Amino acid sequence: MNFQQLRSVREAVRRGFNLTEVAAALHTSQPGVSRQIRELEDELGVTLFMRAGKRLTGLTEPGTSLLPIIERLLLDSENLRQVSRDFASHDAGPLSLAATHSQARYALPSAVKDFRQLFPQVTLSLHQGSPRQIAQMLLSGEADIGIATEALTQYEQLITLPCYRWTHTVVAPPDHPLFDGQPLTLERLSRYPMVTYDEGYTGRSHIDEAFARAGIKPSIVLSAMDADVIKTYVELGMGVGIVASIAYDADRDRNLRALDAGHLFEVNMTRLAFRKGAFLRGYAYAFIETFAPPLTREVVEQAVRQAAELASV
Repeated sequence: MNFQQLRSVREAVRRGFNLTEVAAALHTSQPGVSRQIRELEDELGVTLFMRAGKRLTGLTEPGTSLLPIIERLLLDSENLRQVSRDFASHDAGPLSLAATHSQARYALPSAVKDFRQLFPQVTLSLHQGSPRQIAQMLLSGEADIGIATEALTQYEQLITLPCYRWTHTVVAPPDHPLFDGQPLTLERLSRYPMVTYDEGYTGRSHIDEAFARAGIKPSIVLSAMDADVIKTYVELGMGVGIVASIAYDADRDRNLRALDAGHLFEVNMTRLAFRKGAFLRGYAYAFIETFAPPLTREVVEQAVRQAAELASV
């Protein structure tokens, strides 16, 4: 048994049983992947995959039972490397971050700048995506730390920690009727076409829930992943925008004005996540605290211990 065999099994599941994609991910050939899987099945004495000819179509019952063990073995092997790297070099190495567009654009820059000054030899990589994509990057090992607003708590394989609370803001051109001094209400807002986030992004569920509770159906004419895109179309006159408060800057967004919408929509929580069982290097703890000062190493390690205790019950 070897790790290449285990990686072939893991990637086959991750890539939807497409051996061409598995071979590309592992930098090998399709026949090589098939051979690795067959050799592991022969050694274990069970069939891991259902097949239609030469194609893999799914996991067998033994395969389903063994997959978590394979995942754990591969995670532990990576942890061995990470521990050795941490002892060999405390302040140098890679750190992979995954964040939504809004977090990457508005929340992360100052933390990244401060962290780089503390750890100039750490190579940072930043991936952007939806909360669901971020969770998958964490689970696959592509990212060490994920930052998003929604969805991360839905994955039991992740440890999630609260970072900070934030609200939404309504943005529109300066001459818009909403700036007449009257209180901002959902009913007034619903009179105009709206531009806001895609479903699953940056508190969108709280926007939808607020209108649903009020029995109002908003006219959302455009949705996007990025607040900058939303503001661009608001400037073009497509509608009023609803964005995260951190996404509006009076000096930068001179063609727009803003109204606080914190009283209309539920407060949102930005969360930080990492995979259960994954070893975090010392500078990863430092980055977490730089981004969210209340999340000291002691707090994070306590969350890891609590997760381990719950898993053992």
